[in-house]
Amino acid sequence: MKKISIVVPCYNEEENVKPISEAIINQLKKLSKYDYEIIFIDNCSTDKTREYLVSMCEQNNKIKAIFNSKNFGQFNSPYYGMLQSTGDCTILICADFQDPIEMIPKFVKEWENGYKIVIGIKNKSKEKKFMYFLRSCYYKIIKKLSDVEQIEHFTGFGLYDKKFIEVLRKLDDPTPFLRGIIAELGFQHKEIYYTQEKRKAGKTHNNFYKLYDAAMLSFTSYTKIGLRLATFLGGIVSCISFFIGVVYLILKLMYWDRFVAGMAPILIGIFFLGALQIFFIGILGEYILAINTRVMKRPLVIEEKRINF
Repeated sequence: MKKISIVVPCYNEEENVKPISEAIINQLKKLSKYDYEIIFIDNCSTDKTREYLVSMCEQNNKIKAIFNSKNFGQFNSPYYGMLQSTGDCTILICADFQDPIEMIPKFVKEWENGYKIVIGIKNKSKEKKFMYFLRSCYYKIIKKLSDVEQIEHFTGFGLYDKKFIEVLRKLDDPTPFLRGIIAELGFQHKEIYYTQEKRKAGKTHNNFYKLYDAAMLSFTSYTKIGLRLATFLGGIVSCISFFIGVVYLILKLMYWDRFVAGMAPILIGIFFLGALQIFFIGILGEYILAINTRVMKRPLVIEEKRINF
C-alpha cells in the first residue's frame, strides 16, 4: 500500500491544529487505498499548540509531531519537515486553512497520472487586494530578473514525489527557498489553480520583516541583477563624474577671475555619489549575508522533541 505524507508547519496555531487534522483525515478517507501520516512541525509555539499536538498524537499514532527548540524561520521549518516524511509522496500544507484541504485528492490524482510535482497556484485571493497586488508585482519583478523561470503566486503548497524529496535531502542547503528550488531543479510539474481563503482563526505571523526576508532570499539566490546594476551604473556615474570634473577644471583654469560656480554643484555631486554608494553597499551586504549563511553550514533546525516516529 502506498503512503501519503502530509506536512503541516505551525506556529501559535492552537485554534487550528485540531480542525486542520480532522479536515485532512476526512479528505484522506476519500483515498482509502493509501496509508497516511500527518507530520506537524512546530516552530516553538508559545500558546497551547504543543499541548494539543501531544494529545492528538496520543489519540492517533498516524499523527506525528516535531517540536523545534526555537523558531527557525518560515522556510527552514517546513523544508525540514518535508525531509522527515516517509511517504511515497509528500504534501505541504499550511495550518491556517488558507490552503484549501479539498485540493489533496486533486493533487493525488495528478500524481497518479505521472506528475512528480503537483503545485497549487493562487490565481485569486480573499486577502486584502492591496497585498495581493504587491505580491503580484513582486513575483513579476523576480520572474523578470531571475535566471531561472520562477513560478508566480506559488507558496510551496503542493505534492512532491519521494524522488524529489530525495533530491532535497541531497542539496544540503542551510537557507532553502523551496519555490526557487522547484523552479530550478524540479521535474515536470502540474499546476492547479485555486482561490486562497482567509485565515480561519488566529492572527497571521507575517510582518514586513518576514516579507522582506523572503524577497531578499529569492533576490540574492536567483538573480545577479543587483551586482550587475552596481557595476554598470557605478561605471556610468563614475564616467559622468569624471567628465564633469574635467570640464569644471578646464573652466576654472580658463576663466580663473570670472568663473564662480559656488559650492552647490560640489555638494550635490557629493551627496548623489554618497547616496548611490550607500545603496549599492546595502545590496552587496545582502549578497554577502546570503553567502555567509550558506558558508556557516548550520543545521536547518534543532529538534527538541519528536512524537510517534
